Amino acid sequence: MTLTPQEQLQYDACNPEPVRIEHFNSRASIPCGVTIEHLCAAMNDFLGFIQMVNVRLYENNTQRLEAMLMPANFSSMVGEFMSANLPKHSPGIVKNTYHNGHPDMLPAGRYPGDSLQHGTEGIEVKGSRYLRGWQGHNAEDTWLMVFMYDSNRPVDAGTKGRPALPFRFLRVVGAQLTKADWSFSGRSATSRRTITASVTTSGYQKMMANWIYNAPDQPM
Repeated sequence: MTLTPQEQLQYDACNPEPVRIEHFNSRASIPCGVTIEHLCAAMNDFLGFIQMVNVRLYENNTQRLEAMLMPANFSSMVGEFMSANLPKHSPGIVKNTYHNGHPDMLPAGRYPGDSLQHGTEGIEVKGSRYLRGWQGHNAEDTWLMVFMYDSNRPVDAGTKGRPALPFRFLRVVGAQLTKADWSFSGRSATSRRTITASVTTSGYQKMMANWIYNAPDQPM
């Protein structure tokens, strides 16, 4: 069946390009025995997942996942997928099974049931559409890994939105942060926004100095 140009654009947006190992930093330092090969495999797992889901949604004449979910929910899904699937490739790390436990991934075999309410060993994971200004709910001593990406949003369904484009990872960075590398973002007395902590310039510099993946068209 021949697709119209718009249908072809939508179908192409369901099929992201895989990440390639040559775009990873072989000098990056990552805890718990995680390697760039492990990360490359886990990131391609996510790209395969989003392709599988979006092709099926396309066949059902439904919006792609990233164009349907609220942006914050989609970012959370990216982070949750990575923290759940990276341990499949990296035997030195496990998913933290404690509900809302911190950090997201723990050293394998360190804690009973791979469950910890709060600790400093392991890796905390975040997905973000932004290349800096990453946020969390608390200022903590933690090894933080951020997966930055580009994708459509629900707002793009409007006439002035961006055209359909495939999801892609832009950059991955990670480093050991301390409480001093975070600053709290306050809120007004009438605001309902959740109080958050943002990574400061010092934390950003630490993480960029230990970049892990960078898409070939992204300037450092």
